[in-house]
Amino acid sequence: MAFTAPERKRAEEIVARYPHSKSALIPLLHMVQERDGWVTPQGMEDVAEFLGVTPAIVLGTCSFYTMFKREPVGQLIVSVCTNLACMVNGGPKLLAGLADRYGADSDVVVEEVECIANCDRAPAVQINYDFHGPLTVDSAAELIEQYKSGVVPARTISGTRPGAVVGSDG
Repeated sequence: MAFTAPERKRAEEIVARYPHSKSALIPLLHMVQERDGWVTPQGMEDVAEFLGVTPAIVLGTCSFYTMFKREPVGQLIVSVCTNLACMVNGGPKLLAGLADRYGADSDVVVEEVECIANCDRAPAVQINYDFHGPLTVDSAAELIEQYKSGVVPARTISGTRPGAVVGSDG
């Protein structure tokens, strides 16, 4: 299955921004993740076919970046930084507390990540790639519940607001 006509048009617009088509690999992976909710094997093949590269090149890029999910995930991705500034300010405790609280909730995936460049607000968290911090387990859980209820609009898992164009400030 290749890109649909609208997806092909969008992919062509993305590729047109770059001097080399292969440079559009990451934005195209965002596009298929937005489409499918994760980067499926078929999505990787679609990107490879469109760019004229091997699926192995696409997989290599997809597997390197933690922002790309290669299996189904919940509606909310809670990324807890445990790098140095966050570590000394309670990141591991925050990660453990959220993992305990949301471990059985299929709508919320709690993951440990490396530095998210929000050290001045340690311990820092991203919820669907929106930055937050400093947070405690309770304040983070309260925020997650606001996302779940729609009080705080969630970005899609690809990191764009619904309806935004990948590569915009959306």
